[in-house]
Parts: sequence; structure tokens; C-alpha cells
Amino acid sequence: MPRFAANLSMMYTEVPFLDRFAACARDGFRAVEFLFPYEHPAAEIAARLRDNGLQQVLFNAPPGDFGAGERGIASLPGREDEFRRGIDTAIAYAAALGCPRLHVMAGLVRDPAQRQAQWAIYAERLAWAAQRLAQAGLDTLIEPINTRDIPGYLLNTQAQAHDLRAQIGQPRLKVQMDLYHCQIVEGDVAMKIRRHIDGVGHVQIAGVPQRHEPDLGELHHPYLFAVLDEVGYTGWIGCEYRPRAGTSAGLGWIRPWLPLVSE
Repeated sequence: MPRFAANLSMMYTEVPFLDRFAACARDGFRAVEFLFPYEHPAAEIAARLRDNGLQQVLFNAPPGDFGAGERGIASLPGREDEFRRGIDTAIAYAAALGCPRLHVMAGLVRDPAQRQAQWAIYAERLAWAAQRLAQAGLDTLIEPINTRDIPGYLLNTQAQAHDLRAQIGQPRLKVQMDLYHCQIVEGDVAMKIRRHIDGVGHVQIAGVPQRHEPDLGELHHPYLFAVLDEVGYTGWIGCEYRPRAGTSAGLGWIRPWLPLVSE
């Protein structure tokens, strides 16, 4: 049976970030993920998790200047020192929050002629980060993202991600399989789950194409949840979607699994 984590960067935006932990706990969630924690002291977030009986299952390493449009610096020339400092910062937050995995964003390709060079930088830095995070007892995740939502993003397909994972050969380097991005880029989602599940460390969902609740659109999520059960996936499923209206009001889709969520 699926286990769902609320994504607090997209859900419960009706209230300030630190109040979202209590809001999702009231709706029955027992786990959360979000993009970045770095605007808040780790101890303050840890207290919200503890007070609401929540588990932190995922967040991203520092992405560079997110407000200016950067989406990761792992592949950007000249950012080596900043990248390594960011990984160390993320490890410290993960320790404080009890989070077992971190997503390392690849970054954007501004000049297509530089894609191959950036890919080489990405592979080198990712190998270092995966080793560093493994030493800290953490999984490293990489996520193929569609270029409609993030134009120019370096990593786009499941095959690219799993090939890179095999090339680096670090057992704790895994793929963050967002079914929303997978459907937009390549489709054939159920078969890709079956083909790649051994290398998947986290799953995320959203309705396609509007990225609202997963009860409307191109994907039939109850079927995909059954496929995940069939292949033995026991990890969390991150609800990384933008509610059509109020977050709590839009949770009708999750009712069949609420007994599990409420454990």
C-alpha cells in the first residue's frame, strides 16, 4: 500500500511555511518533503516535525540562486567550492531533521553547445557528492525533470539518470522518479516503473498536465500505485502538486489510503 508524504513547498500554501507541518498532520499525513529548508533554523523545523509526529523524507541540496532562476549548480562551471559547501550544509540539516535522502539538482544548460561539457562536470561532482553523502549515511537522489516546467534542465529522462547512476557505481545514488515529469517527457510510465524500480529511491506524483491533484488528467494513479505495490516499492510517494483550491478540500483522492497515512 502506498505511503504518502505532503510536499510543503506546494501544498498548504494557505498558511506560512512553519505552520504547514501542523496543517498536514491534522489531515493525516505522517511524512513531509519540501524543496529547501535553509531560510529557517534546522532546530525550528525539527521541533515542528517532532511536535506533529512527522517524518522528514526528502529535501534538496542548495540550488544556487533559486530566486534568480538557478536550478542547481552541480553542472555549472566555476561553482565547485560553492557546490561542496552546499552539500555540507545539506548534510547538517539532514542530520538535524532525521532526513535519510537528499536531492542534488543538476542545473540548467544555457548554451546547448556546452551540454557535453556540463554533463562531464555533473558526473564528476555527483560522484563526489554521492560518496560524501554515503559517508554521512544518506542517499543521494537525482531527478529527471521536463523542460516545459524547467526549460534547459540538464537531466530529462529515466534512461539518462539510470545510465549515470550505473556509470558512477555508488550504491546509495538513486533516482527520484517523478511520475509527472516522466509522463510529460516520455510516457509509458508503468513500464518505466517496472524497468527501473531497483534504482528508484523516491517517487513523486501530480496530475498531468496542470500539476494539480492526481485525481484528474492523463495518468490513472490508482493503477500506478498498484504497479508500485506489484514491483515491491515500499518507499514514500511525495505529493508534489499544486492544489486546485484549498489543500485540505482537495484531498478526496487520498481517502482510500487514509488508514495507512494515519498509522
